[in-house]
Amino acid sequence: MNQTVTVPTGNFTSSLEGKKVVIFGGTSGIGLAAAIQAKAAGAKVTVIGNDRQRAQQAASENGLDDWRAADVTNPASIGEAVATIDRVDHLVLLAGTFVAGKVLEADVSYLKHAFDERIWAAVHTLRALGDKLAEDASITLISGALADRPNAYGTAILASASAAMEAFGRGLAIELAPRRVNTLSPGPIDTPILSKALGEGRDAYVASLKQALPLHRLGTADEAGAAVVFLMANGWMNGAVLNVDGGSRLV
Repeated sequence: MNQTVTVPTGNFTSSLEGKKVVIFGGTSGIGLAAAIQAKAAGAKVTVIGNDRQRAQQAASENGLDDWRAADVTNPASIGEAVATIDRVDHLVLLAGTFVAGKVLEADVSYLKHAFDERIWAAVHTLRALGDKLAEDASITLISGALADRPNAYGTAILASASAAMEAFGRGLAIELAPRRVNTLSPGPIDTPILSKALGEGRDAYVASLKQALPLHRLGTADEAGAAVVFLMANGWMNGAVLNVDGGSRLV
């Protein structure tokens, strides 16, 4: 017997209409792109970054609803940033720098930032928000392709932190249910953090990378930001790691 299947054709991002979205790391790159797209879908968006002036500028220039400044390695700073937020429907945790240094050479206090800015920042944020997180809230974390494919350029600790975020997300999806928890795992994306990490060697590195990648280009912040919005809006995504990497894991 043939079964009729109805395929929804509506815009799933309509589920964001009127929802309160808070994005840590939302003042540039992937986070800002996600903020702009969520706002366009009708959400009320607050961005949080470590630089007060840049956070204010990002919000005002892009018509976002509010902004805060916070040092995600400081629990008190996180608590102060979210103190006046009354409800969060979608929490996005994208803050973090590119921590690169060889295990036998780099300063250990520096290497610890990879975990402090990711795992522990997420823990402190969740604890600071507490029951301000809606019962049906979504939480989006970030890892990176290094979790699957570390390299020899001093990224062992960052790769470990990225892999830990994915395991953390799966655990939280069970612990915080019915709230949904997912992790975005981007490949090489053309963002300010990439340029800062590579410094003067950026152009040469990007040129060689483009030759190796299946699509012969870097991803854009808008493309990765759209994936964040998808994870917020799709109510059946939970405990997942979404690779947005242009196939970089294949080469």
